[in-house]
Amino acid sequence: MTSARNIAGRVLVVDDQPSNLRVISALLMRHGYAVTTAEHGAEALQSLEQQLPDLMLLDMLMPGMDGFDLLHEIRARPHWSSLPVVFLTVAQDRDLLLRAFDSGAVDYVTKPFMPEELMARVQAHIGLKLTRDRLERVAREREELVNLVAHDLKNPLTSILFASELLIDGRTRPERVPRYLQMVQDSAGDALGYIRRYLETQARQAGAQARDTPPARACLRDLLQWLEQRYALQLEDRGAALRIASIDNDVRVAGDPLALRQVCENLISNAIKYAPASDIELSVQPGAPGFWQLWVEDRGPGIPRAQQASLFTPYFRIRTGDRATDEASTGLGLSLARQIVAASGGELRYEDREGGGARFVLELREAPPA
Repeated sequence: MTSARNIAGRVLVVDDQPSNLRVISALLMRHGYAVTTAEHGAEALQSLEQQLPDLMLLDMLMPGMDGFDLLHEIRARPHWSSLPVVFLTVAQDRDLLLRAFDSGAVDYVTKPFMPEELMARVQAHIGLKLTRDRLERVAREREELVNLVAHDLKNPLTSILFASELLIDGRTRPERVPRYLQMVQDSAGDALGYIRRYLETQARQAGAQARDTPPARACLRDLLQWLEQRYALQLEDRGAALRIASIDNDVRVAGDPLALRQVCENLISNAIKYAPASDIELSVQPGAPGFWQLWVEDRGPGIPRAQQASLFTPYFRIRTGDRATDEASTGLGLSLARQIVAASGGELRYEDREGGGARFVLELREAPPA
């Protein structure tokens, strides 16, 4: 029996003659293909609902729903429309064959067929289909990567723009100039760090060997101090404040410090966007045994209950009714943030804050002793 690991492809054979199904199935299976059969159109549609093959061999002339009717049903459904279909036919009428190609068939084989001819056509069309699938997958992964990089660069670039505009306009006090200059430099370094991390991830996925390194650890006190330096002035410029509760002990959690910065930046930038007049509060709380919680809270409108279930879904945008605010979101930030936290063994969730507002909870695994 052909294992799932080494199948050459999946073929659905549709023919109203059981003898034809047996012969074709045996031939295909000898060459390593996984084969499903159907004796009529309705059975074929049911099979497609369960699993989409890489190729369909379809008898042109069948009682009831013939091959043309079945192919019309297939092409009418978007998620089946790219399935290659090869007609099996005893007819060599030119008009009938032209109708087959007009209906969306990619090829045909006349019966009785030569085994070598049938296998050559099957191999060619499955090869083309699998190649197209790989190219589409690569294009999709590249598009997702570009979207993620663009999203993550938005926060440090926003900080650079904020600081540089104040410096150029001369609207800042002289004693704060060094702090704004430091913000520009640090934000540029963070942007390069994000790009470097994505490139390293791509290299590992391409087969490069990663060096053995100890598990990453992040100090929550250092993280909160960094967030204060980065965002306190921006909130002050908006008439709000960044309030950070002090941490009594040196809490260290599992995770890359740069990645945790990225998560918190997404949460704070969302709070600034959706609750612009609200203070933002950061605090560290004991969590479940072996975990610490980092809370990011505001007194804005919160997340409507009807939207909370989709909050961490990629490309989901919170709908506030303000067109400019809604369109400013890419819908990737919270999805990416949850993935980053989960990768280090933690959890990111949303809660309605008592008294109104939003609370995002990062449940972070405590790092083992160094």
